[in-house]
Amino acid sequence: MSIPQRLTEVLQQTAQADVIEFDDNARLILFSDSHRGDNSWADDFAHNQLLFFYALQWYYEHGFTYLEVGDGQELWENSSFEEVRRAHSHIYWLMRQFYLEGRLHLLYGNHDIFLKNPDYVRKYLYSYQDTRTGLTKPLFDGIVVHEGLMLRHRESGGQFFVTHGHQGELLSDTLWPIGRFTVRHFWRHMQLLGLHDPTSPAENYNVKIKIERDIAEWAQANGQPIICGHTHRPAFPAPGEVPYFNTGSGVHPRCITGIEITEGWIVLVKWWTSPDEEGRLKVRREVLAGPQRIGAYFQN
Repeated sequence: MSIPQRLTEVLQQTAQADVIEFDDNARLILFSDSHRGDNSWADDFAHNQLLFFYALQWYYEHGFTYLEVGDGQELWENSSFEEVRRAHSHIYWLMRQFYLEGRLHLLYGNHDIFLKNPDYVRKYLYSYQDTRTGLTKPLFDGIVVHEGLMLRHRESGGQFFVTHGHQGELLSDTLWPIGRFTVRHFWRHMQLLGLHDPTSPAENYNVKIKIERDIAEWAQANGQPIICGHTHRPAFPAPGEVPYFNTGSGVHPRCITGIEITEGWIVLVKWWTSPDEEGRLKVRREVLAGPQRIGAYFQN
């Protein structure tokens, strides 16, 4: 099935069941592609974990709802979610605080596609075993992991369709077990030699361009603004342009990027560290694009 066909399929399923309404008082942050791993040499998230924790804590303290737009967990390279949770327990502790307040929504991508299985989610995400006490403790008990979500803006009546963006891609969607096998048993080890997976949209420019073009053409043809991840390249259109947004990723070499929706505005942001005048490293939030009024994307 092609990328447009799969996007249409997920959109139709999402529009019927997975709708989040928000108004001009809402605050949302969308991150994708953190690829949290086992904190080993192959864990691309490891070098950004403290930066990500700081940013997510800032959003928690400022009343944001967190939407993780797929590939939060690197389950192609790693054999189980529990390995990832233990390696980044501080991240999952903070995500649980969001969840306890009804401010966490998870979507799955190709690298954590196991989360589309409710039995897998029940086994690994509902609870975990505390290795210090041996007791079972709740994590995201009762959570539902989505393939797509619809963000419906009450004031304008417009909707953003949110999904990871791997749909319809051969090795990421249709033949994902083969993609997982090659990553886990071959490309994971090739990273030591400085080689990268040429089939990955994050590493292969031609693959990236094709996927982004297909998604953008689908969004234009359907008049449906879409927010996704997957290619790791941020995108933020102006009103009137093709309504394709991309959050970027949490594994950029020196930063993480995401999309904020806050008080009627949408903006693309970057979190990064840089030295101040005295040489001390500071975490900074920088606006890369926007802000734009949300309603401007839903005007005919």
